[in-house]
Amino acid sequence: MDVVVPEEYKPLYVRDAERPVYKVPDPVLRQAAKPVTKVAKRHQHLINDMVRIMKAANGQGLAAPQIGVLERIVIIAPGGSKAIPLINPEIVEATGEQIGQEGCLSIPGLYGDVKRAKRVVVRAYDRNGRPVEYEMEGLPARVIQHEVDHLDGILFIDKVDPATLFWQDPNGEDDE
Repeated sequence: MDVVVPEEYKPLYVRDAERPVYKVPDPVLRQAAKPVTKVAKRHQHLINDMVRIMKAANGQGLAAPQIGVLERIVIIAPGGSKAIPLINPEIVEATGEQIGQEGCLSIPGLYGDVKRAKRVVVRAYDRNGRPVEYEMEGLPARVIQHEVDHLDGILFIDKVDPATLFWQDPNGEDDE
């Protein structure tokens, strides 16, 4: 699905030092990220940058490709919870179904309903390269599925129910 950005939302699609998140239609968002083979000091810096960028953009998650780094690293902070960095995250179990509204820092202002698994089990490595496993349900499960999709070059607009798409200012200001 191609995104046609309304004129009033085009300022949200500027990428600069203050807003480093890549926006559609940048081709980096459609590329698959490579696995991290060894967690290095640069990954620590990358994770710190990603947490800062995600918080500054009021996001609930951020994948490394969204800042132009094609490595399998995501940060999730569903509902404003403490940021959790995951390296090489893999969803090893998915059950149930939930339909909920999603947006994306790479497609600011566009929202719509996406069907996802209600509960997932995720295996990954933490920021120190130690194996971790999380069981997530509801919003956290939605956020991790959204971010893992980014690692495979998949955007929420690929899975959205097109009838539910709408534009709204992500800074809380009304559309009208």
